[in-house]
Order: sequence, then structure tokens, then C-alpha cells
Amino acid sequence: MIDFNKAVDKYTDLILETEKYIWANPETGYKEFKTSAYMEKTFRDLGYDLVMAEGITGFYTVVDTGKPGPEVLVLAELDSIICFDHPDSNPETGAVHSCGHHAQCAALVGFAAALKEPGVLDELCGKIRICAVPAEELLEIEYRSKLKAEGKIKYFGGKSEFLSRGYFDGVDIAFMIHTAGSFGCKKGSVGCVTKRIIYKGVAAHAGGAPHMGKNALYAANCGLNAVNAIRETFTEADLIRVHPIITDGGSMVNAIPEKVVLESYVRGASYDAIIKNNQKVNQAFTGAALSVGTNIEIIDAPGYSPLVNNPDMIELTKDAMALALPHQTFNHDDKFGTGSTDMGDLCCIMPAIHPYCGGATGTSHGKDFRIEDKKVACVESAKLQLCMLWLLLKDDAMRAKEIIKNFTPLFASKEEYLTFVDGLNTSGDRIEYLGDGAASVNIK
Repeated sequence: MIDFNKAVDKYTDLILETEKYIWANPETGYKEFKTSAYMEKTFRDLGYDLVMAEGITGFYTVVDTGKPGPEVLVLAELDSIICFDHPDSNPETGAVHSCGHHAQCAALVGFAAALKEPGVLDELCGKIRICAVPAEELLEIEYRSKLKAEGKIKYFGGKSEFLSRGYFDGVDIAFMIHTAGSFGCKKGSVGCVTKRIIYKGVAAHAGGAPHMGKNALYAANCGLNAVNAIRETFTEADLIRVHPIITDGGSMVNAIPEKVVLESYVRGASYDAIIKNNQKVNQAFTGAALSVGTNIEIIDAPGYSPLVNNPDMIELTKDAMALALPHQTFNHDDKFGTGSTDMGDLCCIMPAIHPYCGGATGTSHGKDFRIEDKKVACVESAKLQLCMLWLLLKDDAMRAKEIIKNFTPLFASKEEYLTFVDGLNTSGDRIEYLGDGAASVNIK
């Protein structure tokens, strides 16, 4: 057995330089131009030939062991979040890696560099697809809607987009390790649909003739209250989460707002729960518009699928922890988390896992998040990933083949999955005022 830890340790300086650079240059999804370019140069300097994503950020490369076997996908995410209150955020954009994705990228560099060391691939078979993927954080929906309207993307999430483009064709199994406060794994996490809600009123002078207007902001406030009023109808097992924000609340104080825009998700533990409760939310938002006499446009789009971490991959991760990082503790929580990730999209069609490594402190997505122990978050993460790969592909990929054999996908193929999520797209005004006090309402 090759000393995988030694193979990674050789590149500690490169790993930590990557973490430092990407932390200092945070960029949100589909805008990771500096980050993607830095990662591209680093990979090319390591001797990799890359397939660059056409028209967007990100890339992948395939390492062929020269022996037949399954193909394993190993990922890291390029994008940051937005948190203006974080002391290290970009003062203009608010972008900051208060998500730990910069550490993921650093670990992926260490993983890729170690694969180039003599002897590391000797015991392995099959292929390894290494991917730097954009846009995991599901934010700036208006910007991504614009990219979608322009035909530059089809899906808001980077993994969904790469999947639809064929960048993961041929992959049999996938894993990605996320940075957190400790090593561990949950049973899975909720999925979501994304929402843009546009209340459409009538402008009027707020002082001189308010009676001539229809106040879109008041309608939006009623909508937020209506959604709050139905929260007790969400069953606990469904893990429904709805959390709207107002992104456009009016243009000036002395005019009745004629347009107010909200963004939200409806999250849930299953697609059935998401679809059922999303209709309730649409009814609440639409009823508020009707009560004030405004119209409402609701644009629903697929967000992320619920993540179900593959049980066999959980056991594999535990075994890899014991081999590569015996001084660390791996905590397995047999519950669903209520965050969402587009790793859920991959687990619909292949065995996948999204565990966590330690090294971070503070609140995820908060103003105090940072990497406290960079060697744990970056270097040890790379060691764990290399050991997971070794367990999967050694001995003629016996373990990977067994995991694939035991896996029952939610969808029979990529095409079936994409057809389903495409059906979640809906848009348009939800009220037609017919005159004489009558109106026709569509909440689906």
C-alpha cells in the first residue's frame, strides 16, 4: 500500500497557497472567473489536460489508470456566499467564503497533485474524474434567471448544469467532502424549488393620490404573513422550510410601490413534500395579491434534489477515516439536515456521498466563519479523499462494484431525472381579473 499521506504532505505548501488565494478572491456562482482561472492554471501546471465548461466557469479532467473499472467523480465547489458583515468579505459584492468552498478547492488540488506521484495509481483500476464545479450556493436567483433567459445556463446549480451538459456522462459513483467544524456525515439533507415572486401594483403619488394606486409592497407584506400563517400545516417529517426575502421593495418613498420582488425556496425532505407544500405557499402568496387587488407573477424553477447519502458510501468513509486519519473522530448522524446542496441531484442517479471534514469555526454562512485549522480542512481532507478513492478502486474495484450493484436510483437515467425536474418550471401571472368583482386564480 502506497503511503497516501506522504503523497499529499509533499504538496502542503501548494494546498495552503490555494486556500489563501481563493479566500482572498471570493466570487459567487457563475461569476468565479478568478477562482476558476487560478484552479485551471494550477491543474495545468500539475500536468493535467482539462475540459473547460463552455461559456461558464469550471472544468473537469479524467485520470485513466489504464485498467478497466468504474469511474469515480471527485468534486470541489468554486463559489462563495454573500455576507457583507464578514470582516473579510469583498466590500463591493459582499462575497466571502463563509461556506468553506475555498478549502474544498485547496483539498482538491492536493488530491490531484498526489495522484501524480509515482506508484499512487498502481493498485487502482478504472478512471477518476476530478471536477471544479461552479454555483453550488443557490443565490442571486435574478442573475441566474437572466443567464437562463440568455441561454447561457439551463439550471441554477452547477452540478445540475454540468450533468445536463454531459460532463458527468460515464461516471458511476461520486463523492465530495465539505468543510465544517468536525468530521462526519448525516443521513442526507432536504431539496428545494426556487421562487421569484413579483407583486404587480399600480403606482400613484403616495401623498397626493394614494387611493389611485394599488400598493405592491402591502400585498407582499400580506403574502409574507399568509405564508407564516400556514407554517403549522407543514408536517415535521417533511422538513419544510420557507424563508422569503424582499430583493426589490419600491423605488422611492413618495410613490405607491408598483412592483415588489421576493425570492424564496420551498425546501423539503422529498419531492412529493416539496411539490405539495409549494402549492400551499403559492396559494398564500396569491391570496394576498387578490386581497389587495394587485396581480402576482410566480416563477418556480428546480433548485436541488433531496440528498440521500449512500449507506455503503458512509461505511466506506468511516473505513477511510480509520486508515487515513485515525486520530480524528467521524460522527454519523442518522438524520436529515435542512440545508440543501446540488450533490442531491447526483445521488438521484448514482451512489454519492457528501460528508464533512473539520477545521472550521464560527457560523456557516455567518460573519464569524473561518478556517481555524487549515491543515485539517485542506490537507487532511485531501488525504481522506485519496484513501476513499483507494478503497473504491483497489482489488479490481471490488468495493466500488459492490456499492454500484447495491444502489437503487431514484431515476433510471440522467434523461429521466432531467425531464422530471424540468417539469418543476412554472411561471406567469396567477390572477386574471374578469370584471364585475370576479377573478380567475391559478396557484399551480
